[in-house]
Amino acid sequence: MKAAKRQNKLKLENNSLASFTRPNRIGRCAPLRSSQSHKLESSGLPSSRQSQGKIFVISGPSGSGKTTLLTSLIQDQKIGKLLVKSCSITTRPKRSQEREAKEYFFVTPKEFRRLLKAKKILEWTRYLGYYYGTPKELLEKQLKSGKNVGLCLDFKGARILKKIYPNNTVTIFVLPPSLSVLKERIQNRCRQTNQQEVTQRMLLARRELQVAGKFDHCILNQSLPVALKELKSIFLQESSI
Repeated sequence: MKAAKRQNKLKLENNSLASFTRPNRIGRCAPLRSSQSHKLESSGLPSSRQSQGKIFVISGPSGSGKTTLLTSLIQDQKIGKLLVKSCSITTRPKRSQEREAKEYFFVTPKEFRRLLKAKKILEWTRYLGYYYGTPKELLEKQLKSGKNVGLCLDFKGARILKKIYPNNTVTIFVLPPSLSVLKERIQNRCRQTNQQEVTQRMLLARRELQVAGKFDHCILNQSLPVALKELKSIFLQESSI
């Protein structure tokens, strides 16, 4: 039996934000896919029937905690054996604590354009002047090995993967408790981030929050342990473990 969906407004401190679907007890939101009868466009990419694993796409504004949640989920003793993280490609500079092929594949803009032209990138976006993309070969290799794959993507990336792999992709949106908390997280995480970049991230956050209701699940990250528990529940439910 399908649980009834409830449409409620999540109250943030900035009343100018559009309302979006509030998750119910299992975090269910309105589905990102348009309809069951939707047909894939001819793209030369394999259908989801050829893949055994599932794709778990986690989205949310900068500072929402999506990366921390995905990392913590993979580190879980039970789930870590069933879920791997897909490594994205980016043109942004590597931070001091980051490792090549661990957090990202760091490339030059020229190399990124070459990979894009060669159709080796499934989806890509430009964020704060830098390019980010999902490597096609790595993701499909992970799926064909029967592994579930976790990614942190924006709304556009989540929508594209849902279109390519409609039966294999689960989309999850991470909500911050409020805009003021989100701003504080961004400032605390990036001490060297200038005020202009903080302002840009907050403007993007407002746009991203407006599409939260289009995801399969929504998680409110007010407490990391609570949010992680809900994320685990979603993973176990969707992967039928």
